[in-house]
Amino acid sequence: MDSSKETGCRAPEDPVLCINDCDFFGSAATMNMCSKFQKDMMLLKQEHAKLAAASNKDGVRRSSSSDESELALAGSAIASADLASQISQVKSKEGLKKCTACRKCVGLMGFSCKCGDLFCAVHDYSDKHNCPFDYRNAGQNAIAKANPIIIAEKLNKI
Repeated sequence: MDSSKETGCRAPEDPVLCINDCDFFGSAATMNMCSKFQKDMMLLKQEHAKLAAASNKDGVRRSSSSDESELALAGSAIASADLASQISQVKSKEGLKKCTACRKCVGLMGFSCKCGDLFCAVHDYSDKHNCPFDYRNAGQNAIAKANPIIIAEKLNKI
């Protein structure tokens, strides 16, 4: 430890996963986000700045400086809430494919179950992920549709 203080070198930091749970690494310089989400966040901030500038031009200006600062604070709070909601919408649109049971990234190899969830190879079977789908009734309904009951008309006796 003393040698690192003498040379001025720092110990390497442990890698930090992205705060958006996308299985990439982030850094302190990018607010613990991966480069993709950090870039999206910067674009959203620029859009909000443009919208705020446009609303300031169109809105009624007040003479009091305290009123303007209150409006700016309220606008920034609304903008930050909108920014968080837009980031979550971008994340949900992207559709990160993770196993519902263990949150493991499955990519193209995920198995979708009849209950509507996505699972990895370990949790693919219904008994491994406590599937609420009723296979027995679904099978009975499929057989009933495929085999309708046919009743012949009665013949008149001569």
